[in-house]
Amino acid sequence: MTAEDGFERRDGELWAESVPLREIAGRFGTPCYVYSRAAIEARWARYRAAMGNRGSVCYAVKANGSLALLGLLAEHGAGFDIVSGGELARVLRAGGDPGRVVFSGVGKGVEEIRRALGAGIRCFNVESAAELERLAAIAREAHTPAPVAIRINPDVEAPTHRYIATGQAESKFGVPLEEARALYRRAAAEPALRVRGLAFHIGSQLMSVAPLEAAAERAAALVRELQAEGIAIEHIDAGGGLGVRYTRESPPAPSEHVEAVAGPLAGLGAELIVEPGRALVAEAGLLLTRVEYLKQGGARTFAVVDAGMNDYLRPALYGAEHAVEAVAPGEAAERRLDIVGPVCESADVFATDRPLPAAAGDLLAVRSAGAYGAAMASQYNGRPRPPEVLVDGAHTHLIRRRESAEDLMRGERLLPGS
Repeated sequence: MTAEDGFERRDGELWAESVPLREIAGRFGTPCYVYSRAAIEARWARYRAAMGNRGSVCYAVKANGSLALLGLLAEHGAGFDIVSGGELARVLRAGGDPGRVVFSGVGKGVEEIRRALGAGIRCFNVESAAELERLAAIAREAHTPAPVAIRINPDVEAPTHRYIATGQAESKFGVPLEEARALYRRAAAEPALRVRGLAFHIGSQLMSVAPLEAAAERAAALVRELQAEGIAIEHIDAGGGLGVRYTRESPPAPSEHVEAVAGPLAGLGAELIVEPGRALVAEAGLLLTRVEYLKQGGARTFAVVDAGMNDYLRPALYGAEHAVEAVAPGEAAERRLDIVGPVCESADVFATDRPLPAAAGDLLAVRSAGAYGAAMASQYNGRPRPPEVLVDGAHTHLIRRRESAEDLMRGERLLPGS
């Protein structure tokens, strides 16, 4: 990891841009999410440069929906890929343009569709025949034609964790190619719908662009068939999924991602959309945590930290591995440690058998935690969710405060008479 991701070592100590992480921990406490504005903007610039005049970059909000990050990307002209009405509300609150929003997801509710249609979003990425019928009925009721794309399932295997593979035949996502043709004909014949595009997304944390290229080729073949029938396709949403470095991975560059899908889709007269999420924010953030205790358990030595799986779920959910570093050099000798949290679950483990110089009270950084970290955090075990801090040069901005004990019970009521 280098200064390119917004974090670097100075005299052995880890800094976020021009602020030592030690200072952030002292001011905001731990656990705490820390993001680098410069790193996010650098990644955005690489994607925007790769796209050129070929189309739009829509940030996948599910990766990290913090208002400050959404507002920052909106200022740079980002579009947004959403999967819920709540994410739409976040985008609008952050100043995002609804005309640059695409709405994906297999389970769009009636009220979610109504709100999105009323907001004037760019497109609904439809994922089933039943959804298409629901969308048409709501559009007729609202006297507002709904812009649609069919999300196809290209049946392309993505070499990634099975929980984040979305483009194979058995996946719940998208519509099989053989069914998509009929759905497009149905949509084109429905006065309450407006066919705008075609969409696909095959999975996340991809370390090769070959599956993306294969999916784009299948999408291009379908677009040609539709065009031959007189069904115009104005844009092709090629999804996201580009991997990032968590430990030793070597992910493709944004330019490789864009070229892989742009090549097969060239010459179709359609605007290209890509939807990076993790690739924009993961390496630009980390989770700062403090060692509470060192504990011996048979042949293993545990470093029990104050962050838990409720704060950062990826290791427990996916078995994900992250680089974990000591924030500052100390007097502790390096030893092999299991980094574990305080949650009462055996899955609450951040790393195993890692060589680290750590003692009780020392700060550790869980790297590449800017995506699917704060977004997935919960209050499990009665633990308030951690704060989020954005570093901008020498300035730190608290973009989400630490929750309080009162926040844990907000909205709840005792039974009458209790």
